[in-house]
Amino acid sequence: MRAKASNAKLITLFLDMLAAEQGAGENTLDAYRRDLTDLATFLSRKASSFASADTQALRDYLADLDTRGFKSSSVARRLSATRHLFRFLLNERIRTDDPAAILAGPKRGRPLPKVLSISDVDRMLTRAKELTLVADASPTQRLRAMRLHCLLEVLYATGLRVSELVTLPRTAARHDARMIVVRGKGNKERLVPLNQASRQAMADYLAAMDALKPEKKASVAASKWLFPSFGESGHLTRQHFARDLKELAVAAGLPARLVSPHVLRHAFASHLLHNGADLRIVQTLLGHTDISTTQIYTHVVEERLKSLVRDLHPLAEK
Repeated sequence: MRAKASNAKLITLFLDMLAAEQGAGENTLDAYRRDLTDLATFLSRKASSFASADTQALRDYLADLDTRGFKSSSVARRLSATRHLFRFLLNERIRTDDPAAILAGPKRGRPLPKVLSISDVDRMLTRAKELTLVADASPTQRLRAMRLHCLLEVLYATGLRVSELVTLPRTAARHDARMIVVRGKGNKERLVPLNQASRQAMADYLAAMDALKPEKKASVAASKWLFPSFGESGHLTRQHFARDLKELAVAAGLPARLVSPHVLRHAFASHLLHNGADLRIVQTLLGHTDISTTQIYTHVVEERLKSLVRDLHPLAEK
């Protein structure tokens, strides 16, 4: 009976498994859903399905992605989704074989993340602070400026994923909080330290919320989120913060294309490593399950070691 299930039904079963057994978040589930729906559409044009597709049909799909101009990183991601699905179908005995097991992915070098310099981040922080001090700003404008400054300070101080940042609870801004508990991928919790600048930014932001008119204050005070919104989610969205961050970058004299919440997360990790932090510590702070994910930043460590040898070795040329 299950072997005859539609592709849509099989995708739903697979996503239910990811959510229940691996604690996959909404963003991860949405990405798998998009990728597998695209695969299902391709197979249906070939009069095939997840239950009947063979290895050649899956190779044809990968070739089709290349024809459509997909980057190697995108092809690799879709191949990963395909492998996970067919492994699931085999484990659930919906299929008796795994046609994706021997598929070869595109060869690609792992790109280095875009990283802002310490001075670049400092320029953005300085500009964000200046915007909170504009004399003729309305209470609402001032609150938005305080929120952006707070978001930036906390992001650079902690290296949170943007989804973790915008969903911080209001309790994270307790005046005595030296650490915050973050719920990350796979619903796993980790402790992340706060510095003085981020704690002060949160205190200033909450004070700005308290300065709102009573009717507006009541609506935000009732929210459990630190960064509340009137949207469906109840909190600031990732997209809204990303837009605000790009506008701030331009105001600070930086190209908008170089700045995003994820780039600030990269900056957090790279700057820590550049100043001597241990890779395992950075792994823990970022919430990476596998150290290999953090090792993308080892180029920073390598450059630091080279400079140390160059500057400190007794036989180095002066």
